[in-house]
Amino acid sequence: MKLANTLLAATALAGIGAAAQAEKWDMPMAYAASNFHSEVGATFASCVTDGTGGELEIVTHPSGSLFGGAEIKRAVMTGQAMIGERLLSAHQNENALYGVDSIPFLVSSFDEHEKLWSIAQPYVEKALEEDNLHYVYSVPWPPQGLYMNKELTDIEGMKGVKFRSYSAATAKMAELTGALPVQVEAAELSQALATGVAESFISSGATGYDRKVWEHLSHFYEVDAWLPRNAVFVNLDAWNDLSDEAKTVITDCGATAAAEGLQKSIDYTNFTLDELKKNGMSVERASDHLMGQLQEMGEVMTAEWLETAGDDGKAIVDAYKGE
Repeated sequence: MKLANTLLAATALAGIGAAAQAEKWDMPMAYAASNFHSEVGATFASCVTDGTGGELEIVTHPSGSLFGGAEIKRAVMTGQAMIGERLLSAHQNENALYGVDSIPFLVSSFDEHEKLWSIAQPYVEKALEEDNLHYVYSVPWPPQGLYMNKELTDIEGMKGVKFRSYSAATAKMAELTGALPVQVEAAELSQALATGVAESFISSGATGYDRKVWEHLSHFYEVDAWLPRNAVFVNLDAWNDLSDEAKTVITDCGATAAAEGLQKSIDYTNFTLDELKKNGMSVERASDHLMGQLQEMGEVMTAEWLETAGDDGKAIVDAYKGE
């Protein structure tokens, strides 16, 4: 009996030891649980949890429920959360390279964007590392279009309109069109539209579908301005403390998530635009005149981005253009 009790005690202690070694990471995300980015993130989290045999459990917190979108990057940098997802271009004011995916009209399709990102990714990874973050994976949004509460045939029609701003690029767009920029995170968009705080914004069909913007807005213009990316990153100190095995699992799960997310984004593009139409919105390509005006504005914004991004930014754009 004594031997049996000793074995039971040893087994219990071993169980306690294993439990003590297990680690849980909360993963803040800014978008709704039903958004495809959040769905990919949840699958990634399960992949890591299963792949590490429970050594590392990742739990996602969508809709800005743990940290608001604007707080996520700093929360992970400072170790308040060990992993998180964030729209990188929202931090272009910190480092111009974070806005490489939001240079207006440099790319307008998924193929073009993936080519640009393959060139830019090492530069962005380095920038994140300087911010105490380890890059895991990222997924592009569908091409960005213009949401309005009225017909728009000329850029003059945007003057005085309350325009949702979520990045340096969108704020600059508001400035150049004469619109009034209003800082609104994705989780707050429905309320902002309902209360008249915002009347227009540029985003993908996915955001419009997620937020049921047909309840407040009437028009969506396909302008394919850019394809911004949501990136998942880990606190660098926490990453360095992981076992090599856990790092490999996270890297492999991240590669799977990136491929899955890209395909979901491609598939989601037409689906969400069809849903906007079904719910009464006018969905159409912007007129040649309006596109010409927007592209001229894009040239101004590109020149300004290149000036702030320095040699690295020039190297990325030149490599993309084959110069």
